[in-house]
Amino acid sequence: VQLQASGGGLVQPGDSLRLSCAASGLTFSRYAMGWFRQAPGKEREFVASLRYSGGPTYYAGSVKGRFAISRDNAKDTVYLQMNSLKPEDTAVYYCAAGTPIISEIMKPSGFGYWGQGTLVTVSS
Repeated sequence: VQLQASGGGLVQPGDSLRLSCAASGLTFSRYAMGWFRQAPGKEREFVASLRYSGGPTYYAGSVKGRFAISRDNAKDTVYLQMNSLKPEDTAVYYCAAGTPIISEIMKPSGFGYWGQGTLVTVSS
């Protein structure tokens, strides 16, 4: 299984960015997908997840209303649209795939496959 995240970069506060994560080696539509992030000196934290196209989406309180997760099962790709970015959004963003039970849909323990991460830096 490979998860290839891309789309990170340096942006200014208030800007938008879209991350992509292309999956291979798994039946993509059968897996829940999630985005997590880790800032320097901090633990990895949940950002957003969804189980299948058209299903419910889950967000961390700090990004709700600004970020949107989506997936394209035809392209085996999950996206994270990030709007109104803030300096505190600066982190390495990781995509993950798994088959979590509902109580683990927002936890790293619910996801068994991880990508390499893409760095997002929000700074003026």
